[in-house]
Amino acid sequence: MAHARSRLNNVPMAAQQVGNSLKELALATPDSGNVGPIQSTGMAWGTASTAMLNTYRVAHSLTTPAAFASNYHQALLTNPGIGRQSPTMARRKDKRRVAKEVLALAVRKNFNSAAVSETDVVVELVYKVRHQAPAGGKERNPANMQQVLDPDPRARERWERRQVIQLVRKGGRLTKQQLIKRTEREHVLRTHNLKTSVKKLGMVARQIAGKTIDDAITQMRFSKKKIAQDVLKQLEYARDEAVVMRGMGLGSVKAEENAGKPSKALTTSTSGISPTTPAPTELQEVTSPVQIQLKDGKRHKVSDPSTIYIDQAWVGRGPFGRLPDYRARGQVNFMRTPWTSLSVVLKEEKTRIRLHEEREEKRKKAVRENVWTHLPDRPVQWQRQWYTF
Repeated sequence: MAHARSRLNNVPMAAQQVGNSLKELALATPDSGNVGPIQSTGMAWGTASTAMLNTYRVAHSLTTPAAFASNYHQALLTNPGIGRQSPTMARRKDKRRVAKEVLALAVRKNFNSAAVSETDVVVELVYKVRHQAPAGGKERNPANMQQVLDPDPRARERWERRQVIQLVRKGGRLTKQQLIKRTEREHVLRTHNLKTSVKKLGMVARQIAGKTIDDAITQMRFSKKKIAQDVLKQLEYARDEAVVMRGMGLGSVKAEENAGKPSKALTTSTSGISPTTPAPTELQEVTSPVQIQLKDGKRHKVSDPSTIYIDQAWVGRGPFGRLPDYRARGQVNFMRTPWTSLSVVLKEEKTRIRLHEEREEKRKKAVRENVWTHLPDRPVQWQRQWYTF
């Protein structure tokens, strides 16, 4: 009887030890290899891994955004410069990524306010993070994933270090290519494989390259080539995609809408992100046509800088089909039928205006640098023994 009473008295102590071991198991991270400290007020969420905190946030539908994946990402995206304009941070304030400490604080508050047993929550969380199979039904091997995702960790660390040093040195200043990518719009479209050859589709691609999208559609509409009708449909689809996805070709429309609202500020928004609507300077450019010279020497008149034109057009060889060719005496030959794809790059006329200004500046700079001389500076071709004047 006394032995049974002693066993019953040891049950709460054993349950407490199990709960402590589960807490230690949940707070143990594979990076550190040890167990987080146990606090008397609750679990030490500050020492938990970022993946565990994000899993808890999704499971309990917390309003706090997700945390950064690493300290490097946090340092790169929170500093002024390129990181502030990245898709991760170019969001509303309540949707941006937060530090790990902020997410741990929100998780701890939610956990302390929940009227559930600490042991049950820990067991469920450990099961979700470590033992639950992914959506595909197969467990992932971290070693195999490491070989593919991070084959050379030292090279990756050196690259990350160089990027941080470069960001600090530049102080957030953008390069010329980065500035062009942010101020000029473009859209790339690759069609499906069309039933034609590379030579036939190549002639059509050279015909539409350099033309505005409306002129190219008109050319394909009245063309006698069989493939022109398929190219016409793809050009219309590319134009619609560029307007909807990139906001291209809307300068004249916005100018008409804002013709009676000159005092409305269109350059910035409340979130600090440049809107797709053109600025007042762009609206002024729409009303004044610009005469430019293209790269091939042709003159071109631009009445709307937001007009879409085809900057590049090229073809790509696709797989060959097999078509039987029945011959006499029961013989069959198989012909190889070609399939070809068409790729186009759509840009706005402001890109051609910028290229024209760069060429003119380069030409004027070359003229200014060359000092004028009254005689040409070239070697004497025919030397004589007497004067020639």
